[in-house]
Amino acid sequence: MTAPASSPRRDFARAVACSDAEIDLARLALLVAREEYPQLPPEPYLARLDQMAEEVRSRLGDETAPPVVLQELLAVLYQRHRFQGNRDAYYDPRNSFLNDVLDRRKGIPLTLGIVMLEVGWRLGLPLEGVNFPHHFLVRYAGDVLQLLIDPFDGGTVRFQDQAQEFLDRVYGGMVRVRPSYLEAASRRDMLVRLLNNLKSLYTNVGDDVRAVAAVERILLLRPDAHDEHRELGLLYVRLGRPDDAARHLRTFLDREPGSDEAPRVRAILRELGVEP
Repeated sequence: MTAPASSPRRDFARAVACSDAEIDLARLALLVAREEYPQLPPEPYLARLDQMAEEVRSRLGDETAPPVVLQELLAVLYQRHRFQGNRDAYYDPRNSFLNDVLDRRKGIPLTLGIVMLEVGWRLGLPLEGVNFPHHFLVRYAGDVLQLLIDPFDGGTVRFQDQAQEFLDRVYGGMVRVRPSYLEAASRRDMLVRLLNNLKSLYTNVGDDVRAVAAVERILLLRPDAHDEHRELGLLYVRLGRPDDAARHLRTFLDREPGSDEAPRVRAILRELGVEP
């Protein structure tokens, strides 16, 4: 996990070495994309978020009521700029790169949600991410009004007590909403979810090199994510890097000796000629 003095990985590591409140979500999402696009400049894309916030302000005049600001935000994103969920190519990795999402105006719930959050935060709106199962949502957390917004479906708005409707779209009424489904997502949570999306996409197509890069960055965000050491070890086994594989598999065993996966990991280590 070493990197040269100036590289997307080193810049990412530096940018996450702070409290969650200090994380610049959009900049970090663009640094995730910079491993795919090494020459990617973040500033023009951050400026584009600024510009969309200014568009909303220009439509508001003297109006400052947060619900009205929210309504104009959704109009700018989904009517003027025509952001939309990429239903035709949901598993295209470009849906997880914020620069591509801003260029193409297509994405998945999470990246479209990041756009909404970043523009909304610039307007002072009380927005937060919600790690809803299989479908990221944005919450308007007002003092009186609590609303859930689907960034993938044109900014559809529901009252929070209507959250079951969102869940039914995924599970067809077979799963009931739990309070944990509606917990606020930290900025680290959103970045980990973004990298987990990429890890899954790359693993499914056998691109282990890119999957390794995703896992390594998850560990920069969550050093205590012990299962990621196991996944990283298994990826290194497939890449024919036994020393790296053994190091991460042993780290997993040291930290999770009682895990259900521990016997399998010990067997893999023995196959590598390493004592567990």
